[in-house]
Amino acid sequence: MTQILIDGSSGGGQLLRSSLTLSLITGQPFRITRIRGSRPKPGLMRQHLTCVNAAQQISNAQVEGATLGSTELTFTPSTLQSGDYHFSIGTGGSTTLVLQTLLPALLHANAPSALRIEGGTHNPMAPPFEFIDQCYLPLLKRMGAKATVHLEKPGFMQAGGGIITANINPLKKWKPLHLLDRGELITTYGAILHAHLHRSIAERELTSAAAILNWSADQFTITDQPQSSGPGSILLLAAQFEHITEISSSVAQMGRRAEAVGISAAKGLRNFLGTNAAVGYHLADQLLLPLSLAGKGSFTTFTLSKHTQTHMTLIPQFLPVQFTAAEIAPGNHLIKVSKAP
Repeated sequence: MTQILIDGSSGGGQLLRSSLTLSLITGQPFRITRIRGSRPKPGLMRQHLTCVNAAQQISNAQVEGATLGSTELTFTPSTLQSGDYHFSIGTGGSTTLVLQTLLPALLHANAPSALRIEGGTHNPMAPPFEFIDQCYLPLLKRMGAKATVHLEKPGFMQAGGGIITANINPLKKWKPLHLLDRGELITTYGAILHAHLHRSIAERELTSAAAILNWSADQFTITDQPQSSGPGSILLLAAQFEHITEISSSVAQMGRRAEAVGISAAKGLRNFLGTNAAVGYHLADQLLLPLSLAGKGSFTTFTLSKHTQTHMTLIPQFLPVQFTAAEIAPGNHLIKVSKAP
């Protein structure tokens, strides 16, 4: 089978992770060069390496270049194997990104699988666990997937130590998904997960977010997480609609004011609520791969992220699909996935 060549400088870790997922499902080998070439620290970091090693383990793949800092990788999968797997990142790197690499592939395995992944569960620049559970996975279930996820222990970016688990059953056939409108608004709410920090930090996050969204304080909950291995705080702002749920989040970091955490999350949700698009900025990128596996689908979104555009270039190298994107109204794009001619 011909090896697919990928220039990794056009994207970050998502380009590598999606290549691994697609290779596992299609059986096509690939070689990626200049991995994360546009990032300040190019090459494989520990969470990327965990994805590679996990993908190797579940498919008995032949891999070259799987070392920290490597900027080139060759991946040749063998037979995809179901099983009971445990992967530890060893840092606070994102467990949810490892999960999103493996879950679509294990849906194609021949028997149920169980995953246990240790690391960070609430990280900057990665979907928090709640986004996977409430936004991403429900849509995969509508497409035929049978999988559940569970947050066993929260872990923030510095100390890590968080644990997520997943149970995944084989998929019979992907169903197309069309998300052209979000439906009626059901509820909005905010949640702050808070570990080993002064409560005033969470209260300042709440106050700044509430002011931007014009929400009352009783729309928020603050939950202490004493079981967390280290300090951390994340603000989650959710809007649940008839057909979809959107979550905007922001994570506390050293040197970042609590007010900035609240403002960032609130602006993210406000931007989504200010449009008629069904799918948010981050979810749009994540939906392209399962829709491509179904061979058909469509959704509206309000902004085409760099990740989304990179995905639209990568996926057709593995699957016989094509994408079209058209602005159907100011700030509202229609993305369609169809079989390639």
